[in-house]
Formats: sequence, structure tokens, C-alpha cells
Amino acid sequence: MLSIFKYPVLIQDHFTLELPKDAKILTVQTQRGTPQLWAMVDSETEKEKRYFRLTGTGHPLGDDYLRIINYIGTFQMVNGTLVFHLFEIKEGD
Repeated sequence: MLSIFKYPVLIQDHFTLELPKDAKILTVQTQRGTPQLWAMVDSETEKEKRYFRLTGTGHPLGDDYLRIINYIGTFQMVNGTLVFHLFEIKEGD
């Protein structure tokens, strides 16, 4: 059954989420000050690992820019003091 689920976004350069296979990522935003990712999922399918890169404005991406699959979105924290950009990336070596 298709549903919209949310998943926590870790404030780390790289993180992995287990999402149902073929989940369609919709957006990233903060909810009550905590970053969340929303995705349309079929909750009855098997899960797969998906890989993410989070970077702050002005921070270098390094070679990770070569692994970017999709730009997901930008969100702000601490009243706009911190601005982050979330990308889905290919699995690393």
C-alpha cells in the first residue's frame, strides 16, 4: 500500500537510511526543529539501503559531487543560522 512516511535526517556528512524498495523521496524539511525526510513508499516491499550526503553552505563536497544522484532539498536550523543541503548519492567504496 502506498503511503507517505517520514525518516529522521542525521546531522552527519554521510548517512544511510533503510527505505522500502523504490521509495520516492519527496522533500526534506524541519519539523519542530528536527530535520526529516518524507518519502512515498510501498510499506509492503522489501527494504534497501539508500545513501545520503549532507553539507552546509560553504562547506566543500570533495569528490562526493561525483556520486550525487539527486538533490533532495535545503533546510534551515537555529532560526536560519545553519543551512544544510541534502543529496542522495551512490554507495561509496
